[in-house]
Amino acid sequence: MNRLVIIAAAAENNALGINNDLPWHLPDDFKRFKALTSGHKIIMGRKTLESFPKPLPNREHIVVTRDKDYIPKFDCTLFHSLEEALHFAKIDERSFIIGGGEIYRQSMDHATDIELTRIHADFEADTFFPEIDEDIWQLVKEEYYAKDERHKYDFTYLTYTKLHEDYKKSNRL
Repeated sequence: MNRLVIIAAAAENNALGINNDLPWHLPDDFKRFKALTSGHKIIMGRKTLESFPKPLPNREHIVVTRDKDYIPKFDCTLFHSLEEALHFAKIDERSFIIGGGEIYRQSMDHATDIELTRIHADFEADTFFPEIDEDIWQLVKEEYYAKDERHKYDFTYLTYTKLHEDYKKSNRL
């Protein structure tokens, strides 16, 4: 079965970023992101791609933009709708949605899993992660990490899976 995984780091107030950058630095989260996404397709919006200084190694970059004249700064596969990008990505067993806020919001209905790093602080931001509806998503794994000399903030890795459609319908009656 193909899996479409949303992977993100968001603060308690769902802040994702400001001025196309992260407001925190968590080295262990970067390592986890690399381990999970390496060897897979990563789907992102134009602004997310532009936030990278160079392509992420060992990953196929798929970029969604409404701008028909957009020329990416490095090699990637370009689509003008999320649906086109998702159709292309389905040839892989596992693909990842990596941002930004609008792409996350649009992909919530399509995703099968969410890998969320919750940073236990609030930040000023201009981009936010969508709310996770607990009638649709089930938390299946949780790993807490306290701040330390390399991490300024406490954080928790949260893994969600989408509840089965029949289950959702029977529980809403």
